[in-house]
Amino acid sequence: MIHIRRVALLTLALLFSTNWLLAQVTENNQDDFNDFTYRQGNVYRAASGTPGPEYWQNEADYQIEVTLNENDHTIAGNIEITYTNNSPESLPFIWLHLEQNRFKSDSRGTLTTPIQGNRYSGDIDGGYAISQVSSLLDKRGSKPSTRYLITDTRMQVFFDEPLPAKGGVAKISMNFEFKIPEKGMDRMGRLQVQDGTIYALAQWYPRVAVFDDVVGWNIEPYLGAGEFYLEYGDFDYKVTVPYDHIVVGSGALQNPKNVLNEELLDRMERASQSDSTVYLVRPDEITQPELTRPRQEGNITWHFKIENARDVAFASSSAFIWDAARIQLPEGRTAMAQSVYPRESDGTEAWGRSTEYSKASIEHYSSKWYVYPYPVAVNVAADINGMEYPGLNFCSYNSKGSSLWGVTDHEFGHNWFPMIVGTNERRYAWMDEGFNTFINHYSSEAFNEGEYGSNLDQTRRYVNWLTNPDREGIDTYPDVANTSNLGMIAYMKPAMGLLMLREYILGAERFDNAFKAYINSWAYKHPQPNDFFNIMENVAGENLSWFWKSWFYGTDNIDLAIENVVPYGDDQVIILSNKGGVPMPVKLGLIYEDGSRETVMLPVEIWQRGDRWNYQHRSDKVLTGVEIDPEKILPDINIANDKWPNKIYE
Repeated sequence: MIHIRRVALLTLALLFSTNWLLAQVTENNQDDFNDFTYRQGNVYRAASGTPGPEYWQNEADYQIEVTLNENDHTIAGNIEITYTNNSPESLPFIWLHLEQNRFKSDSRGTLTTPIQGNRYSGDIDGGYAISQVSSLLDKRGSKPSTRYLITDTRMQVFFDEPLPAKGGVAKISMNFEFKIPEKGMDRMGRLQVQDGTIYALAQWYPRVAVFDDVVGWNIEPYLGAGEFYLEYGDFDYKVTVPYDHIVVGSGALQNPKNVLNEELLDRMERASQSDSTVYLVRPDEITQPELTRPRQEGNITWHFKIENARDVAFASSSAFIWDAARIQLPEGRTAMAQSVYPRESDGTEAWGRSTEYSKASIEHYSSKWYVYPYPVAVNVAADINGMEYPGLNFCSYNSKGSSLWGVTDHEFGHNWFPMIVGTNERRYAWMDEGFNTFINHYSSEAFNEGEYGSNLDQTRRYVNWLTNPDREGIDTYPDVANTSNLGMIAYMKPAMGLLMLREYILGAERFDNAFKAYINSWAYKHPQPNDFFNIMENVAGENLSWFWKSWFYGTDNIDLAIENVVPYGDDQVIILSNKGGVPMPVKLGLIYEDGSRETVMLPVEIWQRGDRWNYQHRSDKVLTGVEIDPEKILPDINIANDKWPNKIYE
């Protein structure tokens, strides 16, 4: 009887094993693994993901002088742009962005804002007044041109003759004036506080659009959600304000002895050598400018410079507390963290720690990814939830504790994406917001031994959105996306994608090598999505088309499943299936009868042959439990089928 039973069981096992083999022979999924865009290289952008041997980009250098009038809340001044055409074609005109025109009742942005409003609602009684426009080629015999055309938030300036290719230089100048909006689309504006008005000035001057080898002129209008894409250059700008104002801005202050008295200069010097926060203007000195400023009447001019930047912003107010500390950078370099905020924001639970946060954030990113290039890092308290510019942030004056750390760290992280790596925010928000959210995860884990921590790695918190029928893909342009989806498609989903690449697919060392190569190759340049994909694959040594296609350019989900575990001769077979549209390597956590554990990683190629795979686990130990992704890195939408048997994990 025992012999007959064994024969019967062996026969059943053999039949069952045949079914497994048949189950694996299905229609293949090779299309999921094929390239999905034209990713071949050329002389401008190499197939390896680096700038090609003939890569070029144009340059815009700015000299700007403006005066702030706090009686009527206006900015007025003049600008001269020195534009260098490094492209291989001559240019009969250039395009400028006039983003203040967004604040007009008939702007495209106003007319495409829902009646109920959204984050990007703003004042509608503003806009530029432009005059004295002139353009002149820097060549003998050239004649100035005064011809220009303004369309919504774009300005086309024509030359008298085409600007020569490969090094032609022109100067464009004009006067401009605008009313500073109170509500500046959560990116700029003004805020009335107890001791005065805080002016947060951004998008405040005519800015040159990018002319590149991909689409030529990038002239998408400024509607709201889409941010910016700008050329690099040097900025020299002067801001004239009432004598009792403090001005902070992108870049280094050029005339400290003209705007600060001896006491304040001494404090500034002490702050430059201190790792703890030093008051420059104390709370009790806000209403006593004579204690820190050299003049007691009229206006005073603050002069700033910054090199190789794509933008500048500044803030001005008579209501600022001002503090600072040294930032220690690699190779003995230093910079200065500064914070300005009103008395309403003061306190150790609030903005009193802003400079500490700023310093820690900049030091972390400089050590881990790429050295911070600017002389200062300024955090400004304003009526803005969070907005970044080179070397300067605007963050909510109401933020405290973990929320202040989070917004400060996030906005300073933007100095790497897109200020150093100059992507097109207006088209590809995920290449700055998503990349930045990813690096924020590690800085938050590192700050003060995880004082505030991060929950990015708790990816399964987002399953409800990932399964929502109204979800959109990461590649959706921000001005097109439903505003309820923007936080996920621009920030969280791409950040989760990078997290999966680092912690699950490639591993930390391979990922970091590739990610640093991307930053180093494209610092102060203009990468496209394919450049990022190509360099990550080339340096990490992995074809990731399946991942870019499904996670970044699709709306499918991850749903890996364990169907069963059955004996097969002296071994055991784990029957797996891919029920989602995103293929993924399968990390298996194994538990044996003797209590020992093991981890096995199956390559993503198992899904090229179909959506079912039988893994023969060769071991002389008996399996009692199996779990997919035991560290729970993947945002798998169905955790009920991740384990075998379910009861051992309850």
